[in-house]
Amino acid sequence: MGVQLNHTIVHSRDQQAGAEFLAQILGRPAPTRFGPFHVVELDNGVSLDFLHHDAPEPQHYAFLISEAEFDTIFDRIRERGLDYWADPGRTQPGRINRHDGGRGVYFPDPSGHYLEIITQPYGSGG
Repeated sequence: MGVQLNHTIVHSRDQQAGAEFLAQILGRPAPTRFGPFHVVELDNGVSLDFLHHDAPEPQHYAFLISEAEFDTIFDRIRERGLDYWADPGRTQPGRINRHDGGRGVYFPDPSGHYLEIITQPYGSGG
C-alpha cells in the first residue's frame, strides 16, 4: 500500500453543525460519531473528522467532483444563499472558474473554512 490520506481533523466552533453542513452540501450520508468526533466520510476512503475548537483557524478543503455533482452542489450553495467566489482571494464574487476545462467555486462553511468544489484537478489541462 502506498501513502494515502486517511483522515484529517477539522476544528469547528460547532462540530456537529459543521459536519452536518458539509455532509448536506456534498450530498454525503449523515455524519457518524467516533470518540469526540463527528465524521464525514468521502468516497475515496478519506474522512473529515470534526472536533470542537473555540477559535478555529480558517483552513482550505477542496473536493474533486463530477460535472453532474457540481450542478447539484452548486444549487445547494445558491439555495442556502451562501457567498461564493471564483477565486481563493475572494476577488470574483458570485462567479465560478473554468480552470483546466472544468468548473470550480469557493464558499465558506459555518466556522469560516474555505471549501472548494472542482470538476478537474488544477494543472490537469482538462
